[in-house]
This record gives sequence, C-alpha cells and structure tokens, in this order.
Amino acid sequence: MARALRVLTQLMGWSCVLIGLYHVALGNAAIPGAGSAGTTVDSWGRFMGAGFTGYGLAWIWAARQRPIPARVVRWLAGVFLLGGVGRLISLAVHGWPQWFQIALAVIELGLPPVFLWLADAEERTPRGDAAAVPAGR
Repeated sequence: MARALRVLTQLMGWSCVLIGLYHVALGNAAIPGAGSAGTTVDSWGRFMGAGFTGYGLAWIWAARQRPIPARVVRWLAGVFLLGGVGRLISLAVHGWPQWFQIALAVIELGLPPVFLWLADAEERTPRGDAAAVPAGR
C-alpha cells in the first residue's frame, strides 16, 4: 500500500503540473468547447493553470517526503474532491458539459477516496520497511 501511495502521489503531481502548464500555454484552446470564450476567460484560464501547476508541485513535494505526510495527502485530496463537487454544482445549475468534462468529474470524485484510504500507508510502515519504497528523486 505504501508503494501505491508513492506512485499515485507522484503521478498526481506530475499530471497536475503538465495539465496546468498546458492551460498556461494554450489558454482557451486547452478547454474543449471553450475556444471562443473570449479574452477574459482566456486570462482566467491561464491564471488558473498556473495555480494548478502549483497544486501539482505540492503533490510532488509530498511524494518526496519520507514518509509521505498523511495530513498533506488528505488536504490535497480534499481540494481535488472540492473541484469534483464544483463540477456537480455546475451540472445541476447549467446541465451536462462536454463529455471530457464528465470524465474529469468522475476522476475528481473517484480518486480522492483512494488517496484518503492510502494517506497514512507510509506512516504506518515500520521504519525498516520504508527503505524498500523508492523515493523517486
């Protein structure tokens, strides 16, 4: 379980960094169906991409700790879950979005419980066993 936590935490971090940088670079073009959303939405999207990059860096930081801090994983997973809840609110208020946004909502609602379940996996691992988990540095 400790290895699964480490791998998922690193994957989450790098995925968020790459997605965030993609949004910074492409603006509206990075959002399916939002290509003509205008300059205000483009500016907002690029700004939020920078924030998502920072969020990914926080996951990478957590993945590089020994042991991975359960409290940090829980907070980061909670933020991700909040994003999924935001998508549900949007669905209730405005209806179904483009299909890719639905797939993202499934990930944002489904992955946090996995992180919450695994959060203390390394903290529970006896010190002698922790060396068997690669740090990924």
